[in-house]
Amino acid sequence: MTVAACGGDMSDLDRFIAETKTKHHGKVDPLPEFPPYQTFAYSADEYRDPFRPQTDLSQVAVAEQESNGPRPEATRRKEPLEGYPIDSLKMVGLLQQRAQTWGLVKDPDGTIHRVQPGNFAGQNHGKITAVAENRIDIIELVPDGLSGWVNREAQLAMAED
Repeated sequence: MTVAACGGDMSDLDRFIAETKTKHHGKVDPLPEFPPYQTFAYSADEYRDPFRPQTDLSQVAVAEQESNGPRPEATRRKEPLEGYPIDSLKMVGLLQQRAQTWGLVKDPDGTIHRVQPGNFAGQNHGKITAVAENRIDIIELVPDGLSGWVNREAQLAMAED
C-alpha cells in the first residue's frame, strides 16, 4: 500500500488565482471632511445647575428633625413574614376559635403562618389591620422620597388554587 500525497498538476488553481487577482481591485472611499471643533461658552450661570439637587439638604435635615409623621419602629423585633415582599405572600385560609380570628398566610417557602391584627408582614413595615373571610388588610410604611414616610394600603386576597 502506498499513500498518495497532494501534488500533481495545479495549473488550473494557479490560473484561477491569477484571474481573481486581476478582476477584483478594491477601492477605499476617502475620509469625510469634519468641521473644526467649536468651543462653547455656557452663559446661563444665573439659572439653576441641572446636576445639583433642587432642595437644600440643610433644610431637609431640619425638616426631618421636625417631622412628626409616621416612622418605622427601629427597636421592634422583626416577625417571620417581614422577610418576604407582600406580593409573594398568599392568604390560604381563615381560622376562628370562639371570638378569636386568624388569617392563614402561605410564604414563598410553603410555610403557613397564623396572623391577626397587630402582626407585621412584608418588607415595607406592613402592619396587619384586619382579617376578613376573603382578605387581610395591611398598612405599609414606605419612604416618601424626602426623608419621610407615608402609609400605603395593601391587601392579601384569598388565594384561588
